[in-house]
Amino acid sequence: MNKITAAITAVGGYVPETKLTNADLEKMVDTNDEWIRTRTGIHERRILRENGKANSDLAVPAIQEILQKTGLNPLDIDCIICATVTPDMVFPATANIIADKLGATNAWGYDLSAACSGFLYALTTGATLVESGRYKNVIVVGSEKMSAIVDYTDRNTCIIFGDGAGAVLLQPNTEGNGILDSILKSDGSGRAFLHMKAGGSLKPASVESVMAREHFVYQEGKTVFKFAVKGMADVSAELLERNNLSSNDIAWLVPHQANLRIIDATAERMGLSKEKVMVNIQHYGNTTSATIPLCLWEWEKQLKKGDNLVLAAFGGGFTWGAIWVKWAY
Repeated sequence: MNKITAAITAVGGYVPETKLTNADLEKMVDTNDEWIRTRTGIHERRILRENGKANSDLAVPAIQEILQKTGLNPLDIDCIICATVTPDMVFPATANIIADKLGATNAWGYDLSAACSGFLYALTTGATLVESGRYKNVIVVGSEKMSAIVDYTDRNTCIIFGDGAGAVLLQPNTEGNGILDSILKSDGSGRAFLHMKAGGSLKPASVESVMAREHFVYQEGKTVFKFAVKGMADVSAELLERNNLSSNDIAWLVPHQANLRIIDATAERMGLSKEKVMVNIQHYGNTTSATIPLCLWEWEKQLKKGDNLVLAAFGGGFTWGAIWVKWAY
């Protein structure tokens, strides 16, 4: 019997209609379009503005697109793993809310929090469920309403983040395609440089924490940038070396869209030309765990069966990693 691997067999994505451009931000904080573009590569980002709308309202249409493409019924879904740091609520899990809104009553699921590396962590976890032989249809979705935790008076962070969701369907494969290897890493000492100060059990919400604006993303940009460049580049190069792959073997690098300079540094370390790198940060900004699946969604028609992809990310905490995927369709 051939070994079972977990293959991506469909992708879906969703971004809100409302655009927040650099010109808009110029009116809100002390910044300008040229400064933002030259340092991040971002021109605009999408924001979920409607009252009463949450993370799950981004994830559901992304998954519905997968169901439409494949003809799957919501009842066919075995499991939903939602990678996010902006859940609808502290509990229940947003994955459970997504399942309810989809009508996926046979699915179990949970949320996974690993910041910008969340999709990689969730994809690796979902793959093991399929590889076990117990599950046939696993949905992995990276979904973020980052606008809910961004301080739009802080010019260091408000220029970076946007809202969106991307999802993939994992199914069994015996042709040797799918998730073939992954290197995932973490270093909790990095929490000092990228975190949310209040809202957890360490510092529960209070009048004082709200007044001090401690329920927003806090980042020491220069430190995070330095670690991200090294982390993403090193782990991607390590993944190639471990699998005896060269830059000529790789069809696409699918990097986390945090900063164009970090993306360029990773591609350079891997010896890849810009033509082999997926970049959409200019349109969506950093959607945290949604950036990589949104790239797959946008480039889906350019992907060919058998293409070697490297998915790479770096996130707060710190978390980072890379995954080797052989495209299955």
